[in-house]
Amino acid sequence: MLKEKIYIASDHAGFYLKEKICAYLKEKQIKFEDLGTNSANSCDYPDFAHLLASKIDQNSFGILICGSGIGISITANRHKNIRCALCQESLSAKLARKHNDANVLALGGRLIGTDMAIEIIENFIQTPFEKGRHIKRIQKIEVDL
Repeated sequence: MLKEKIYIASDHAGFYLKEKICAYLKEKQIKFEDLGTNSANSCDYPDFAHLLASKIDQNSFGILICGSGIGISITANRHKNIRCALCQESLSAKLARKHNDANVLALGGRLIGTDMAIEIIENFIQTPFEKGRHIKRIQKIEVDL
């Protein structure tokens, strides 16, 4: 893994997938912190996206899960220095890291299964940023409009 720690959070629609991912991370002895939610009771995805985004630094990745992954990724991307990629298959995860230096991965808990989620996560956390021509593009993302 390229970073020291993973933060993971979900809303109620992503809760069951989050629990399976946490079990996988524990089994693989990957250092992570579960930021909630802690049940399938209805809650608001922005609360968890904001919490996770506030924790991300140069030494960490984030994984966010809601029903589709869309709302939680939009919310996370409102934060400076967050590049959250919504991925539904593993090639997107690899390219998000390689070309976009994504530091947060969003998943749709109602759209993908556990095996696909794990494959996506493995590609995400193991793929380095390619740098080179991509650096100037990353720098153009964060502007005050």
